[in-house]
Amino acid sequence: MSKIMIVDDDPNIRELVRALLSNQGLDVCEAIDGRDALQKMNHFNPDLIIIDVMMPQMDGFELCHNLRHYYENLPILMLTAKNGLTDKVKGFELGADDYLTKPFEGGELIVRVKALLRRYKIEASQVIQIGNVTVDRSSYDICIHDSHEDIPMKEFELLFKLASFPGKTFSRNQLIEDIWGFDFDGNERTLDVHIGRLRERFLPEQAGFKITTVRGLGYRLEVITDAK
Repeated sequence: MSKIMIVDDDPNIRELVRALLSNQGLDVCEAIDGRDALQKMNHFNPDLIIIDVMMPQMDGFELCHNLRHYYENLPILMLTAKNGLTDKVKGFELGADDYLTKPFEGGELIVRVKALLRRYKIEASQVIQIGNVTVDRSSYDICIHDSHEDIPMKEFELLFKLASFPGKTFSRNQLIEDIWGFDFDGNERTLDVHIGRLRERFLPEQAGFKITTVRGLGYRLEVITDAK
């Protein structure tokens, strides 16, 4: 069960977020401000933290800065009434991964939280062996039969995503959201083009895996057990 911390001085917002996420099977901890959150970090050890910007004692920006100093890979979602570009830029520069403006729809909060958790789980695994291919996310290196392959970053991230969950079908929307971001302005054709390029680079008989199209849904990566 993934653990989420919500940091907000408004008890109504904390109650709402707790209810939304608890209904998704997530374990939720509440903190009333930045100082309270830092005190609870060690014993709760969240997988993701949702931070309000405007809080007493220690605001969300300062908390985000402090967290990034000690927890480099912890996903951070900023939750705020401010919707100005300047505040969003400041949040991202301090290390926030995503930004949601109040008032928000419960469904959108859940989508963003799940997307951040998926990315975090992938990032936690740095090296993947799939078929005859080794994918190293720490160095962005791909090795196949002792030969190194350099590919564009988005292709690498897409391959790493699929290889992290062999046999799992991902919808087009899910892949686009995870690789290009929730606010991607393009279309599904961009994903299809990148899948096509990966198929050309990694032929099944050499790579030991294939990327299968699941009609009407998306794609999955399958290991070929008899590959040489």
